[in-house]
Amino acid sequence: MKPIQILELFGGIGSPRIALRNLGIPIKAIDYVEIDQNAVKSYNSIFKNDLDYKKQTVCGWNLKPDILIHGSPCQDFSVAGKQKGADINSGTRSSLMWETINIIRNMGVWKPKIVIWENVKNVRSKHMKHNHEKYLTEMENMGYTNAYELLDARDFGIPQARQRYFTVSCFGKKFDFSAMQKKPMNSVWDYLQPDEEVEDKYTIVSPSMLRCIDPENYDNAPLNKLSIIKNMVFTITTYQDRCPNAGIIKRQNGQYRLLTEKECWRLQGYTDSDFAAALAANPGRKGYKNNVLYKQAGNSIPVPIFEAMFEVLLADIQSA
Repeated sequence: MKPIQILELFGGIGSPRIALRNLGIPIKAIDYVEIDQNAVKSYNSIFKNDLDYKKQTVCGWNLKPDILIHGSPCQDFSVAGKQKGADINSGTRSSLMWETINIIRNMGVWKPKIVIWENVKNVRSKHMKHNHEKYLTEMENMGYTNAYELLDARDFGIPQARQRYFTVSCFGKKFDFSAMQKKPMNSVWDYLQPDEEVEDKYTIVSPSMLRCIDPENYDNAPLNKLSIIKNMVFTITTYQDRCPNAGIIKRQNGQYRLLTEKECWRLQGYTDSDFAAALAANPGRKGYKNNVLYKQAGNSIPVPIFEAMFEVLLADIQSA
C-alpha cells in the first residue's frame, strides 16, 4: 500500500496520526504544525523514530498532503470561554481556522484530497455558526464537497461524554458519517487505575472542593456539584487537575480523588506507551500533578473517532 501523506495543522499530540498507526496504515507525515512547545515535545517523543519537529505557526505555511487535518483552537467558540468568535481578521485564536483556507488556496491547482476539521459543539450555535457556514462555502468554492456531523466519543467505545463537530471535505462524493462503525461504550473502570496505584497527591483535600461533593451525585453533568464517576466521565478539559468537571473518583477509604494524567490520556484513546513517551518528554516536578499532560489530553481529539473515520475514508484516499 502506498503511504498516505498527512499534514497536521494545530497538531497537538498527534491523534489522527496515532489512529492511522493503530489501523496499520502506512503514513508519510510530510509535516506537523504546532505552536505549543510542550505538545511538540510529546509528539516527538511518541514518534521518536521519525524526524524531530520544532514549534511553528500555520501562518504563511504550504505543503501538499493527501489528507489535511486541522483542529484549530476552540477557545473563542467554546461555551467555557468568552465566545469572542472567529470572524476573519478578528485576531482571536479560533480565527486561525482561516489560515487553513489560505494554505489550501495557496497550493494552487493541486489540493489535498481530504480536509478534516474538528471543533466544539458550540461552533454551530446561533451566534457562531455563521463562521462555520462561511468555512463550508470557502471549501465548496475550492471544489470540495462537505459533510459535517456532531460525534460523541461514547459512540466509539470511549466512556467520555465528549461531543464535537467534525467537518469532512472531499473531492467527489460526500462523506457518509453513517458508514462509520460505532461501538458499545466500554466500562470506565477499564480505563481507571487501581486505587492502590494512585498517589495521595490526587486525593481532594481542598475544603472548597470538598463542599462541592454530593456523595449521591453519580454520572451527572457537573453544575454546582462535582460528579462522581460510576459509568463514564464528562468532557476532559485542559484544567482537569484544578477544575475536575470530567468527574471525580471515590477512593476505597471514602475519600475522593482526581483523574490522573494517565487516565485522561487513556480516556482519549491513547496507549500507555504513548503516555509514557509524553511523560518522558514532559516529566513535570516530582511530587506535583503534571498540568502539561492534563492540558495535552484536554486539547486532544479521541483517537477511536479518527480510527472509525479513516476506515471509511481509506478506500477513497487510496483510489483518488
